[in-house]
Amino acid sequence: MKITILCVGKIKESFYREAVGEYVKRLGRYCSLEILEVADEKTPDGASAAQEDQIKEKEADRILSKIPEGAYVYTLEIQGKRYSSELFADAIHKVGLGGRSHIVFVVGGSLGLHEKVLRRSDQAVSFSDMTFPHQLMRVILCEQIYRAYRILHGQPYHK
Repeated sequence: MKITILCVGKIKESFYREAVGEYVKRLGRYCSLEILEVADEKTPDGASAAQEDQIKEKEADRILSKIPEGAYVYTLEIQGKRYSSELFADAIHKVGLGGRSHIVFVVGGSLGLHEKVLRRSDQAVSFSDMTFPHQLMRVILCEQIYRAYRILHGQPYHK
């Protein structure tokens, strides 16, 4: 299985980069994982709803240009479906059983994801009602993907 984590913006803090790098290394034995970043747009203070929508649309065009045809797309959204770690592992497994060999997880920028990206999504996933910085969300997502593969291979994982 190939997994792509497609993110808006770069990680500036070294400790987040190191954590993501550790999970990328660990996941190498289970899947092919890549992390792609698209540029984020600057949001002016006091931006109107129309300006925010234009910003999200520019980011959406960049995101959509990186999603290969035939990939199964999970978007990370507060309103998305919640999974236990076991059910998340099962969902990833079922994508492969369904004949798809590429999963793309999309992590939006500070304003969230534009409707264009939401329409392309096969499944919206929520990790919490809370809002997390997108840099931290990458770490959480990588850890949960790693945990999913440990579960799928019957290997111990921290509960």
